[in-house]
Amino acid sequence: MELTFSHVDVLVEDLEQACAYYAKIFNANLSTTQVWNRGGFHVRYAVVLMGQERFMLVQPLTGNLRELLDAHGEGMIYRHCYTTPDIEVAYAELVAKGVQPEDENGRPLALEDLQSPSGTRIIWLPKRFGHFSIEILEEKGLQAFMQAAFA
Repeated sequence: MELTFSHVDVLVEDLEQACAYYAKIFNANLSTTQVWNRGGFHVRYAVVLMGQERFMLVQPLTGNLRELLDAHGEGMIYRHCYTTPDIEVAYAELVAKGVQPEDENGRPLALEDLQSPSGTRIIWLPKRFGHFSIEILEEKGLQAFMQAAFA
């Protein structure tokens, strides 16, 4: 499977406050605020871009990430995200290795259900080591999302 590191996701309690901090301290570029609301999972998030490096600040409102923030506090890096040129190939390779890709709520994800609310096709690997997770996004969809988020 061909993967390229994309970014990490960081939990925050107040998205605007966190964005203002990184904009002031590092002169970071910030995306528009995005919303993901599906199946009881509801977050607000923004991409922080510093040169070629990026990370996402995620403010959970409901769902498993809200529970994680309440239990462990903000600033937690809970996810590494990678891109792949062909998400269907990545999905098939994971299944062939006995790994069932999941959705944002930890439920089994069918190949035909890879579409995210942002339009990017996406899968998550089951959590095997505590709260840490790995996300795989289709490269062309992420590029389109980034262009729109910073337009």
